[in-house]
Amino acid sequence: MAEEAGLRQEPAGIEPVSEARGLSQGQIVRKRFLGHSGAIAGLAVFAIIFVMAFTSVGYAGIPGWWKYTHEAVSPLVNDGAPTASLWPLAWGEHPFGQDRIGRDLFAMTMRGAQQSITIMVVIGLIAGLIGVVVGALSGYFRGWMEAVLMRLTDVIIIVPALLLAAVMAQLAGRRDEGSWFASFASSNGVLALGIFLGLISWVGLARLMRGEFLTLREREFVDAARISGASNARIIFKHILPNAVGVLIVNVTLTMSAAILTETALSYLGVGVKSPDTSLGLLISQNQEAFATRPWLFWFPGLFIVLICLSINFIGDGLRDAFDPRQKKFNAKKARDAGATPPAATPVAALDSRADDGRTAGGDRGA
Repeated sequence: MAEEAGLRQEPAGIEPVSEARGLSQGQIVRKRFLGHSGAIAGLAVFAIIFVMAFTSVGYAGIPGWWKYTHEAVSPLVNDGAPTASLWPLAWGEHPFGQDRIGRDLFAMTMRGAQQSITIMVVIGLIAGLIGVVVGALSGYFRGWMEAVLMRLTDVIIIVPALLLAAVMAQLAGRRDEGSWFASFASSNGVLALGIFLGLISWVGLARLMRGEFLTLREREFVDAARISGASNARIIFKHILPNAVGVLIVNVTLTMSAAILTETALSYLGVGVKSPDTSLGLLISQNQEAFATRPWLFWFPGLFIVLICLSINFIGDGLRDAFDPRQKKFNAKKARDAGATPPAATPVAALDSRADDGRTAGGDRGA
């Protein structure tokens, strides 16, 4: 039996998790994240975009290293076409080109990336916080608290976000009324839009977290924590929430990437970021009529939208794999090699058949 147990192997391509030996939880998470090539690539791309966006044209009154701003107008160079080239390698005066009135598209794209990243972070923080609290309370305590919170979630789900955004933009535009909301929105339009979208983007996360808490609250380690006298808050945040962090991270990153697309759609419809400020969606909206004659006005804003969304999704996927202790690494190459060559170990079924043959032969000899 010991020999048979030693010959049992993992399925082809599935590598057992052995990196936990002698390492702390933080070291395990860091090692697994750094071993995820897609997450590292996404992190590198997002870091480059973040540094370029917030250092090139400046932020919050701090000047940047690029000589143009998103509002500066200069004479057209090369008829507004991009001056950057790969061969020969050159950057030029306006690497992304210019619009019809001479504004530098690189500066406008960097400013739009600033706005998108700011809205993405604000929405992720607000939606993540509210979604975790609502889902944890409703899934752990059940009863009347679950009924109230879930009915509130249902009400918010059925309200269209675009309609609410249009109403908010209309209220923010009434500066003559002197309301606190109009004053705040007129001076902090991006922050107001991010807060508003965050307040209506947490419902999906709340439902997922409720389902996770409903499952985990019945586990043995939660019963052990209750018997040992742990408070409800300690059980929620120290025992259950760390085991649900995979679902949390994936949903928050998906919410953040969807927030960029939502901001793009709102700005495209004219109810998001407005002139004289700019955003990636507003750039596409303002230059939609020039698609056939000046396509670069769409290439670069659209490219940055895609890069930001993909990089955030890859980072979230790597964090999910790093934080989830139940994940096992699948190696496709090892699976193919195992399928092409016979395994070194003898299968357990073969051992059983040999044992049966041996018993039969022994019985015959005895007879």
